[in-house]
Amino acid sequence: MKFFLDTAHIPHLREAAEAGLIDGVTTNPSLLAKESGDPIQTVREIAKIVEGPISAEVVSLDAEGMVREGLELRKIADNIVVKIPMTLEGLKAIRTLSLQNVPTNCTLIFSPMQALMAAKAGASMVSPFVGRLDDIQSPGMELIEQIVDIFTNYAIETEVLVASIRGPMHALEAARMGADIATMPFAVLQSLAKHPLTDAGIESFLRDWEKTKTK
Repeated sequence: MKFFLDTAHIPHLREAAEAGLIDGVTTNPSLLAKESGDPIQTVREIAKIVEGPISAEVVSLDAEGMVREGLELRKIADNIVVKIPMTLEGLKAIRTLSLQNVPTNCTLIFSPMQALMAAKAGASMVSPFVGRLDDIQSPGMELIEQIVDIFTNYAIETEVLVASIRGPMHALEAARMGADIATMPFAVLQSLAKHPLTDAGIESFLRDWEKTKTK
């Protein structure tokens, strides 16, 4: 399973990229709005740091506008993936862009049939939001299991990108279910490397090493 970072914060992206921890990036208008400066310039900076796919989202609501914005976003860098919301207009835009070999990420998916429709339209990736489903007491990871099953049944090549990840267990379950990608905030990515027994073991080793200096 590939790890994507769900952020537009350049320092976090640099740190994760230098450690070789991320395979791509997802952004959205909200994440870009949190950063200072022009959003397009921020995406350009991200493209200088990360070689993998970078999702950049359109803001138009009609298919024609989405396609126009998507083609402009693709001019930023070759690894830009055009992120489009799951609507009927969005599906039209995905179809149009896919026929031009433009990679797309269909976002804001909350049902398996939405994911299947996006795949049929030609989406390169689908982004089901597990955390937001959990927030309304609907099991988000069940959605991932259903989408993976459907895509496996029909040998669909569209990648399943698990979004709205809130903690390590979401990432673990996504990997066990066979999802292609998990995108997560920087804090969650950091937490995947941590375990209390690892910390305790390091402390114990260091204490024992200090004792050798007194002999």
